[in-house]
Amino acid sequence: MNQYIQKLAQMGSNKKRLIIGLMSGTSLDGLDIALCSIEGSGMGTSVQLLQFKTVDYNSKFKELIRAVFAKHEVDLEQVCLLNAWVADRHAEMINEALKEWGVKSETVDLIASHGQTIYHAPKILHGKAAYGNATLQIGDGDHIAVKTGIITVSDFRQKHIAAGGEGAPLAVYGDYFIFSKQGENRMMLNIGGIANFTFLPGNLNASNIFSTDTGPGNTLMDAYMQAHFNKSFDENAAIASKGTVNIALLVELKKDVFFQKSFPKTTGPELFNLTYLQKAITNAGVEGISHFNTMATLNRFSADTIADALLKSMNGSNDFVIYSSGGGMHNPLLMNRIKELMPACSFYTTGDIDILPDAKEAVLFAVLANEHIAGGNTVLGTGAAGIPSVTMGKISFPA
Repeated sequence: MNQYIQKLAQMGSNKKRLIIGLMSGTSLDGLDIALCSIEGSGMGTSVQLLQFKTVDYNSKFKELIRAVFAKHEVDLEQVCLLNAWVADRHAEMINEALKEWGVKSETVDLIASHGQTIYHAPKILHGKAAYGNATLQIGDGDHIAVKTGIITVSDFRQKHIAAGGEGAPLAVYGDYFIFSKQGENRMMLNIGGIANFTFLPGNLNASNIFSTDTGPGNTLMDAYMQAHFNKSFDENAAIASKGTVNIALLVELKKDVFFQKSFPKTTGPELFNLTYLQKAITNAGVEGISHFNTMATLNRFSADTIADALLKSMNGSNDFVIYSSGGGMHNPLLMNRIKELMPACSFYTTGDIDILPDAKEAVLFAVLANEHIAGGNTVLGTGAAGIPSVTMGKISFPA
């Protein structure tokens, strides 16, 4: 028997597993690296976050990814090259983090790598009858496994699509396993480039949970800041706070049919990009709008569509507690607007339930890898729309 298959068999029966979760989102801020000690599986999963850091991407990394990101036409050779190149860079970052933390690679059981999304194409967006849902992440797992010497689980989204989902959001699985609480209806709100949330019912009934994208989180604001202010993002909403919301533009931004589609649904920068913004500006007849007013309006656009989606899913009930995570939770203007629109709800962050908010997505992928190896017995139920009961990820051995 292959030594690594033997190791996986032993790993699955061990009481605990040491797993590194990786997340690199559409905002291209950097690689989140979370070292987790995980015990159990399914609803019995227990997670302890031992170490966490974000390794910022340099300008070269961002430039290379943006050249192939969310575009209909790209250099296919460059995509091929970047698939290995991104993985090699991620492996270097992992090795440096382990060295910094004083952790030997041979003590780590698994790496869970999300990879770098370069195109997300659910049928709701591409609309081509002959094709189903699709998504593509680069950063090959074999390269990470070989460069780190650690068994790597990667490419999680493909199984989700193969089983009938859209490949996103995947947070629902980890959310359900580690954040559900008897007697408390929870909304796990994550505001990254795209905003999404998971509903966790207080009755713990798996058939009632669901997860969905709401639309843009930071993606339009970040793209506008990069284009007009030479900054990666609007830190503390400093730019948006100086502007005034343009109602005509806000109305146009909200007109896309995506917002009328039922839950669950997914989207990405393939739709919500600067071309989308320019079309809305033209249709609204506000071509002379200032950069500050544009940013104020984009901030309101994200806040309003996030709150609208949450309120629709609550169906008139106020018996919900909202736990936020992701880069958008650091935007005070955005969060204050969401809270204004939902005055009856209590707001916290995942830090209040023992998971550092900035680390949450990386931790959740570590949980998915753990479930792949040690679990797979939790049935989410046919009522959990868009949430197939499958384990996800492909396994790569170091040799």
